[in-house]
Amino acid sequence: MKIQNFKFNEKGLNRFFGPLEAKIMNILWNSSEMSIKDVQQKLEKEKKMSFNTVMTVMNRLVEKDVLTKRSEGRGSLFRPVLTKEEFLCAQSKELTNGLIDEFGQIVVSHMIDSIEEADESLIAKLEQKIKEMKKEK
Repeated sequence: MKIQNFKFNEKGLNRFFGPLEAKIMNILWNSSEMSIKDVQQKLEKEKKMSFNTVMTVMNRLVEKDVLTKRSEGRGSLFRPVLTKEEFLCAQSKELTNGLIDEFGQIVVSHMIDSIEEADESLIAKLEQKIKEMKKEK
């Protein structure tokens, strides 16, 4: 699943989704399957929200292959295709691969420079990964 419009100037999930999409995804990641009405009621705790607006956004998330939809009686239940962690892992990998494909060595150099500001556990993990890669060659 590839998110088409990554927004560098945003924060968190808003880098991948519009603001309402991000709120809906967070609601669903923190719950099990939910109906449009259930999601609308959660959103309305913050701000009045039209059922049709929520329905449109949730159906668009299905079209983007981020949510699945299954019929239940006269309605539908929605749930995320991936957990939040799986989604963020997949998107960060896609973004990293895209940057390396396009900018190559420059990106790797910047990543290494930024590791200087990282905690020790990240540096240890990187060292372990490099050792594993050397053994495979």
